Amino acid sequence: MQPLLQPAATALGWRGTVVPDVTVLGQQVSAVVRLRADVHEWRVANGWPPGADPSWFRSWFEPSTHDRLPVAAVELVGVLVGESTVDTALQSCGTLMTLAPCVVVLPASQSGQSWSMIELDYYGIGVVSVDEVSGAELLVPPEDRSTEFGPSLFGRWLLEVLYERVLKEVPDEARVLA
Repeated sequence: MQPLLQPAATALGWRGTVVPDVTVLGQQVSAVVRLRADVHEWRVANGWPPGADPSWFRSWFEPSTHDRLPVAAVELVGVLVGESTVDTALQSCGTLMTLAPCVVVLPASQSGQSWSMIELDYYGIGVVSVDEVSGAELLVPPEDRSTEFGPSLFGRWLLEVLYERVLKEVPDEARVLA
């Protein structure tokens, strides 16, 4: 399903770089991010590389370090969760929707209307159907429920992990800048 992630992001209207295979809260997901060019340039010029080391993250809980946290260099546009059935999707997106819009990417053969789709829509979880022949189709648009939960240090650390992955794995010309 990985080659179909970019078409899924396009069907959603999400402009950004797809970072595949990210482990978030025990789930294997893909994230769509945008590199914030101005912040990235500032961080490079001032010697602030991505801080994805978990020990650094733990130090953020000390009040004395709060004035030394870097500005986020990526924006999390949304999370794509590959699932094989609608029924398992709610469990997969439950906690992730606190971080960014969450979308379940289903094979076209499993995307028929069901009561589970209505439940996903109720919780603001989007659904995209994909197949290699027809590409991706948006079935249920996602909602951004992250503002209801507010920012968290975990979410901020995740941005550092994604920033590191973009710099390591995505060629300069393929990065989508904000």
